[in-house]
Amino acid sequence: MERRTIGTAALAVGAVGLGCMPMSWAYSGSRQRGDESVRAVHRALDLGATLLDTADMYGPFTNELLLGRVLKERRQDAFVSTKVGLLVGEQHIVANGRPGYVRRACDASLRRLQTDVIDLYQLHREDPEVPVEETWGAMAELVQAGKVRSLGLCAMGARGGRRSGSRLYDATIRQLRRVQQVVPVSAVEAELSVWSPEALETLVPWCAARGIGFLAAMPLGNGYLTGTLTPGQGFEPDDVRARHPRFTAEMMAANQPIVSGLRRIAARHGEGVTPAQVALAWVLAQGSHVVPVPGTKQERWVTENATATALRLTAEDLTEASVLPPAQGSCD
Repeated sequence: MERRTIGTAALAVGAVGLGCMPMSWAYSGSRQRGDESVRAVHRALDLGATLLDTADMYGPFTNELLLGRVLKERRQDAFVSTKVGLLVGEQHIVANGRPGYVRRACDASLRRLQTDVIDLYQLHREDPEVPVEETWGAMAELVQAGKVRSLGLCAMGARGGRRSGSRLYDATIRQLRRVQQVVPVSAVEAELSVWSPEALETLVPWCAARGIGFLAAMPLGNGYLTGTLTPGQGFEPDDVRARHPRFTAEMMAANQPIVSGLRRIAARHGEGVTPAQVALAWVLAQGSHVVPVPGTKQERWVTENATATALRLTAEDLTEASVLPPAQGSCD
């Protein structure tokens, strides 16, 4: 697989990563099977998809424990990214950026992951009660202690404050400027896909200009862009898509032209090329610093996603993808 670099330290990773959250949290709990997920992680590493993206809140904690089963055997094959800063309660999620908590959380993640160092440690969310410089300073201390190799920041929550006419990631860029004064950011993680391209306006180029890696979360649109979902199929109550405005039966039907467009592009590249591979190839084409991190828990989808790196979209393909109908259904 093609290799790409994360940050000025030029940390090398496979051009497509593996989002591990669906293995333990947020998607179809009845279909989460540990052994199957372990096989999927092994398959990703076999194919060169070395970046494994997790967080202590996924589960909570069980996702890191699952990865630890693989890392115990194959730590040298993997690039481990995990996150800190969110606590999960029964009915709520709260931010915690206190330095003491960050230090304890890192030690706990290291134990669960069965490793002595985390390659990329990301701040999941800023704690509004703690200056972000204090949180970032504690994370920088972990780098100095040799527990962490590099630091990243998630911009995933930016859309929650979205207002009509405002630029989606301006607040995130202001936050990045602040933490850059403490210690450099190696990577930023935010949503980027054919149906959620907003990061291309400011955030992706901002990272490119500073040698910062961009981890594209949800590059397959929570599974919609794979073309495998049927409008009106319904989702389990614990599946995040059951409450997502774009996954109502009406909106899934309304957004079918997007998948149809991906199918047309795929057909030009021969039998066996899928809409998902086109969607990932589109993300890969947005910059050499961009690494899509599709989430899955099955070997077959890991294989399909990883082999998308061999697909080279033409200028015609990229133009056609860029003028697909905008997604209907608010993301807020």
